[in-house]
Amino acid sequence: MKIDILAFGAHPDDVELSCAGTIYKEIQNGKTVGILDLTRGELGTRGTAETRKQEAAHAAEILGVSFRENLNFSDGFIINNKDHQLEIIKRIRQYRPEIVLCNAIDDRHTDHAKASQLVSDACFLSGLLKIETQFEGEDGFQEPWRPKLIYHYIQWKPLHPDFVVDISLQIDQKMASVLAYKTQFYNPKSQAPETPISSKNFVDSIRYRAADLGRLVGVDYAEGFNVERLPAIDSLFDLK
Repeated sequence: MKIDILAFGAHPDDVELSCAGTIYKEIQNGKTVGILDLTRGELGTRGTAETRKQEAAHAAEILGVSFRENLNFSDGFIINNKDHQLEIIKRIRQYRPEIVLCNAIDDRHTDHAKASQLVSDACFLSGLLKIETQFEGEDGFQEPWRPKLIYHYIQWKPLHPDFVVDISLQIDQKMASVLAYKTQFYNPKSQAPETPISSKNFVDSIRYRAADLGRLVGVDYAEGFNVERLPAIDSLFDLK
């Protein structure tokens, strides 16, 4: 199955918080998108790995992605080593995405930056002919594949984006996908311990951050991304 975009998240909800509007917009435009969560988020203070699994599935339905999988890496202890790289390489070669979206290059949660570099390294290695991988249940070795573009979404820290995507018409769907994680975010009736992301201010910040990025480019809402190489355009008129 070849897809257009493969979005990676260190934890279930990373993708929704950071680039759900962009994903939903591309799906509306006819692109195919899949999500790969690296861990189950089992160390999260609120909820459980099982509730996160259910919430992630609901969020995926809201966004209309083609599939969502979990690689079951260890939450809090993501390692950028050969074993983890090979597992990601197998998925990149299986789905052959043109574009990969992944975690922020620098962030509050240590898993985020580690996952960012892990995915980036795996994307490069996936294009090397002499790295042989075989997906479970399939005959023969996988063909090499290297995504054309890797974009890093922005998470807790207010990193300066290299470009933004207008999600003015997708903001409500983005928020719906975020709020699918009922155990994680603001709920005045919840008896669970408070965390930095369980406050009303945090939920509100998702919308007002998008509004602020939108303000800077003259639209209502936007999501920001960082690039690994300079983006190229065909004409000055391609820029808005």
